[in-house]
Amino acid sequence: MTSAMSSAASTVNSSAIDAILDHLTSVTYERLPDSSILAAKVFLKDSFAVALSGSRVPTVAAVKQAVQGWGQGQQAQVWATGEWLPAGNAALINGFQIHNQEWDAVHEKAVVHPMATIVSALVAYAQQHELTGKQLLLGLILAVDVATLIGSCVTSGLRFFRPACCGALGVAAGISAMLGLSREQTHQALGIAYSQLSGTMQAHVEGSPMLAMQIGINARAAMHAVDLARAGFTGPKDILEGPFGYFKLYEQSYQLSELFDRLGRQHQIEQISHKPYPTGRAGHGAVDAILTLQQQHRFSAADIEQIYITAPPLILRLVDRPVRADMDSSYAKLCQGYIAACALLHGQVSVTDFDEAALRDSERLALANRVSMALSDCSDPNALAPIDVKLRLKGGSELGLFLPAVLGHPQRPLSPDQQQQKFLAAVASCVVPYSPQDWQQLINAIDQLEQLANSSDLVSLLISPTHR
Repeated sequence: MTSAMSSAASTVNSSAIDAILDHLTSVTYERLPDSSILAAKVFLKDSFAVALSGSRVPTVAAVKQAVQGWGQGQQAQVWATGEWLPAGNAALINGFQIHNQEWDAVHEKAVVHPMATIVSALVAYAQQHELTGKQLLLGLILAVDVATLIGSCVTSGLRFFRPACCGALGVAAGISAMLGLSREQTHQALGIAYSQLSGTMQAHVEGSPMLAMQIGINARAAMHAVDLARAGFTGPKDILEGPFGYFKLYEQSYQLSELFDRLGRQHQIEQISHKPYPTGRAGHGAVDAILTLQQQHRFSAADIEQIYITAPPLILRLVDRPVRADMDSSYAKLCQGYIAACALLHGQVSVTDFDEAALRDSERLALANRVSMALSDCSDPNALAPIDVKLRLKGGSELGLFLPAVLGHPQRPLSPDQQQQKFLAAVASCVVPYSPQDWQQLINAIDQLEQLANSSDLVSLLISPTHR
């Protein structure tokens, strides 16, 4: 198969929204490159695994309790535990489960976690409407294009929560592609979805679980936007470059060449980064460097006098926060000192590092307070690399490592073995049990997704046998 060259990509005078619409209505499954289909399957596995792990988070119970009063229906299911709900409500919970441990994939250029919003919504919609595996793959790949290329155009720092906002536009685009909607219907769906975007960075600043809930809220809203468009309802059209369009209202500066240069030439599903650790991506570089140095020089946590991290402004903005004795898990996952201490003590960072007992561990907190951060000379407000880490050991010796790309980035991808290790660790931490046979069935189904006649058959494998 060969990649589709969208006519929009070569239209110099095209508006951004016209270019996107041309792309969405010209690419078919048959024209998708094998590399993009493979990447979609890889990140579906990753997203499903972290969602199953996310079912363990205590706040999921509160979300489920609230959702019970939001209408009845058996359209789609909650992953892991299998409750039947209206499709939008199922997507809200599943999106929350994907992102609530900060373990889901990210497109670093865009600073967008596209899979959380997109996968939760597209899979729920596909289950509701009994869509095929090919429809799901096409929708997923095109949805990621839209969400990440809009995000990639931005040249200013985060104000609104870009993963949720751009993710919602991706959802509307992806569902429209799955259904084969006309150009006009797709345009209306995007306009209606744009009118419902929500989510600011205040939740991130405070370490609030509402950060992940913004993913679920936008996933559900975008699904409903498509339904409104299919019913004939209309929305605003100039939603990207208009006087109150996305780029002028939600962001502060942008450069459209990022969209025009890539759209139709390279599917962005191939440019997503894995997150090896269940923390904010901004904290990964220090962990990567510390564990690499530890492997090379065989020091222990007790040998550390001080850790110095020099990083771009976005990393400091996201994870340079003080260690607190009363941290909750949402805050700690975005605290560089705490994340680094976990890596030093155990040679990894795992979901249990953010359980109550670990958060109150005095040794861990003392080590976390030995980490300090400083601003590098990188001026890009959206850069998540490079990062420079220096360790001063007791006795005075110093070690250092400069990383131009962090583990999990397409330039330093996880190996298939590392991907499987993450998958198994995530599934093992699910709130309900899965046997090796259960998860192998899920892997096999994703590997053969293009042969699937009904997406409900895939979702059934996301439900633990104890809850089917």
